[in-house]
Amino acid sequence: MDLTPKAIQEVVHPTAAFPPEQEEGALDGGHDLAQNTWARSLLNPCNRIDSLDYPKDVFWRLDGCAGLGTQYYAIPLFISPVPPIRMDVFIPENQPPLLRHQLDLNLAFHTKDSERLSRLAITRHIIRTLQLWVATEFEDVEAFADFYRRAPFGTRLVFENLSLDIHQIRVRVGPNHYLERQLLSAPQLADIWGHEFRFPKEVDFFDVDVVKVLHDSVCLARIEGQLYIFKALTSGAKYLYHELKILSTIPPHANVIPRPVHIVRKTCHFGAKKAIAGFTTVYQPKGSLRDILPQLRIHNQLHAAKQFKWCMQLATALDHLRSTTRIYYPDLRLDNVVLSENDDIIMVDFEQRGVWCEFAAPEVNSVEYVRLVAIEERISDDVRDKHQDILSELVPNYPCLEDDQYTNPEDGYNLSWVCLSPIEQEAAEVYMLGRVLWCIFEGVSGPQKAAIWQSYRLESDLEFPEYQRTPLELRDLIDRRIVQRQGSILVLRNRPAEEQTADRVQAAARAFWETELQAAEDFIALRSTQKAAGVWKDNYYDRPTIREVLAELGRLRERLCR
Repeated sequence: MDLTPKAIQEVVHPTAAFPPEQEEGALDGGHDLAQNTWARSLLNPCNRIDSLDYPKDVFWRLDGCAGLGTQYYAIPLFISPVPPIRMDVFIPENQPPLLRHQLDLNLAFHTKDSERLSRLAITRHIIRTLQLWVATEFEDVEAFADFYRRAPFGTRLVFENLSLDIHQIRVRVGPNHYLERQLLSAPQLADIWGHEFRFPKEVDFFDVDVVKVLHDSVCLARIEGQLYIFKALTSGAKYLYHELKILSTIPPHANVIPRPVHIVRKTCHFGAKKAIAGFTTVYQPKGSLRDILPQLRIHNQLHAAKQFKWCMQLATALDHLRSTTRIYYPDLRLDNVVLSENDDIIMVDFEQRGVWCEFAAPEVNSVEYVRLVAIEERISDDVRDKHQDILSELVPNYPCLEDDQYTNPEDGYNLSWVCLSPIEQEAAEVYMLGRVLWCIFEGVSGPQKAAIWQSYRLESDLEFPEYQRTPLELRDLIDRRIVQRQGSILVLRNRPAEEQTADRVQAAARAFWETELQAAEDFIALRSTQKAAGVWKDNYYDRPTIREVLAELGRLRERLCR
């Protein structure tokens, strides 16, 4: 079964338990290609791309993608310096199988990094389309550069259709005025946070020169000749301001990202508001453990002393956050752990959005599954209303937290964590820490083999909790899905080829998610009943505390790293 955004709702998300009515086999794109008809044949010139060669003078570069292969980070090479306008390219979600095959869209679904993305047909197709569009719609590149600099922050280049012929693709400019209206100025934030709040140094938006887009919210940028990480969100401002407040107020720690260096101010188009569009932090060029660990494993440079040091630094940082603030950390995954110049751990990303189920604790997943069903508009009203009622009992003001406007909630916007007590939050952090420890000692990028959401440069042949390298003594401290990704299609585990049809994949997903959702609802009901009776045990799974994990890591290091 092909990987498409539609498959997320009908296989990967818990909403798969309530599939919409459809014709049999409607999800299976692969059969169309297999039919030996001239209309679908790749030998038919109508079904072939005329060229994927780059133009002689390439004007664009794609630095990565997001949105399950529908959003691409486009950088104009003929503008210098490049302000962080973030004029990304968006393509339509649903495409016929022939087009998905020709343009490698199934690969783009899970390929995020620029190196691998540059090898895909869709990358060359987008660059050729942009080159033609600029030449057709603008007098010259200088006219486009002027248009680019004047565009609202987060303006989109929307491909209204996708065609094998780039001359048939219609490109529409989508100015993101809605985002700029959400942005707030420093005085407005001071009214919310208190006038004693100390803002970092201000820098103008057009003094920021984008070197490379690293993530949908993160750029490597140059300011006054020095490299920084520039953090900004084009999807909305509330998580950005929440993170800015956290990073500016938490007590410093050697293994936690330091206070932001700058706030980046942009003059908006409406009312000339000088709003905060983002902030900068110190750049750590070594990158994240997600990419570093597999390289160290391959070159036999992953040694116990270094592994124990990193694990203890992580545990120490989590303990620091818990003991000095009320902050919970729901984002513990290898992408958010970078290395300093001295090979020390630095925890980054304090938006508090959380991680998907491969890293998250089951109690967190229970609430998240209910939330995903509660907000899904394509399922029946009675199902959605039922799950909204469950959410309302857990977080009575949850509709306010779902709003786009920043409202300064004390505990952030993550419903699955806001409803937990501090003891429950710590237990959930310990669960995530255990999975990260497993990744560090096994030398892999993530706990799930062939994760559906993302592929890695070096994919693991292991899946948590399989062990190969982790010391036996550590496994007790550290110590399930039926649909997985195989290349760029969704398949059933341990099933023969004749059973790998889209209908059977979807049926298996439906059965899986029906069971998972029922278990989630049962857990939430049990928790509510026992809390009302005053007998609920917050540490329901009897996990150790962070300090107990830290102490045990210290004892094991003394024994194993002599």
